[in-house]
Amino acid sequence: MLVLGIETTCDETAAAVIERASDGSGRILSNIVRSQIEEHARFGGVVPEIAARAHVELLDGIIDRAMSEAGIGFAQLNGVAAAAGPGLIGGVIVGLTTAKAIAMVHDTPLVAVNHLEAHALTPRLTDGIEFPYCLFLASGGHTQIVAVTGVGHYVRLGTTVDDAIGEAFDKVAKMLGLPYPGGPQVERAAANGDATRFAFPRPMQGRPDANFSLSGLKTAVRTEASRLAEITPQDVSDLCASFQAAVLDSTADRLNVGLKLFRQQFGAPRALVAAGGVAANRAIRGVLFDVAKQAGTQLIMPPPALCTDNGAMIAWAGAERLALGITDTMEAQPRARWLLDANATAPDGYGKTRAGY
Repeated sequence: MLVLGIETTCDETAAAVIERASDGSGRILSNIVRSQIEEHARFGGVVPEIAARAHVELLDGIIDRAMSEAGIGFAQLNGVAAAAGPGLIGGVIVGLTTAKAIAMVHDTPLVAVNHLEAHALTPRLTDGIEFPYCLFLASGGHTQIVAVTGVGHYVRLGTTVDDAIGEAFDKVAKMLGLPYPGGPQVERAAANGDATRFAFPRPMQGRPDANFSLSGLKTAVRTEASRLAEITPQDVSDLCASFQAAVLDSTADRLNVGLKLFRQQFGAPRALVAAGGVAANRAIRGVLFDVAKQAGTQLIMPPPALCTDNGAMIAWAGAERLALGITDTMEAQPRARWLLDANATAPDGYGKTRAGY
């Protein structure tokens, strides 16, 4: 089975072709990603209108490259998959409309993929893992702990009540004058800092649920920074190191609770899986390793290029659904918000931030 995947939910314009064998294994034939960092850097964050326009300008060429690198024509495709949300609605419309056009012209099945489901299923492409497993999804827009029990079957065990982890990293970077994208800049500065200099809170630690909260920690960083008469580069490094240490401690605690909840409901997970751009942070990867080891389960982390947004994960999610006979009609709608767990409700204290729930 050959599937083209299209990803345009935020600031990466991406397309890929994957091959799914009858035994369920997968192979990436091409995976083209064009980041829009340069377009958004001077604004200190992603500007939705600029992102959508860039997708319009770039997507056709990206798809051509993906098909050419895979060495196939559109007539050979068994399906076309596009991220239909959640994400910035302008970009989602561009990707889904393009996929519909390809599917219609070449009489090929269409799959409208949930972007979060694509992250959730990526370890089945990279590592061939069986269900069930526990997913830690952490990015600029989402922070969730999810029980993955089958294609289309997800139970959210924990989520953020305010900022996502990646969002908090970006906002801390911005308040400290670090360039966009902020996450890698905070990680880099933290490597040269004293993580014990500032005593930041460890949000939600010790609570019986597996939810996250980052807004109070972010405020604590702003408060400490405002107390400094003049912020030196070392101050920035120490603030970043102390902030990151608090995130690490909180994350470890939340994951321990999440794994406990997983066992209570589904038995032992086959693995703890990490996905999303934040999973590329080396310090966070270290915490995930420690948590998995303590829990007696394996840790699976796709390569960084497959943790961040990409077309291969969309193509793979499409292939997984096609293998079950699931397709979508041309009436499939783009969605700015789209819960992975359809039965999930907003947690106590939830604020309507970009992170959603």
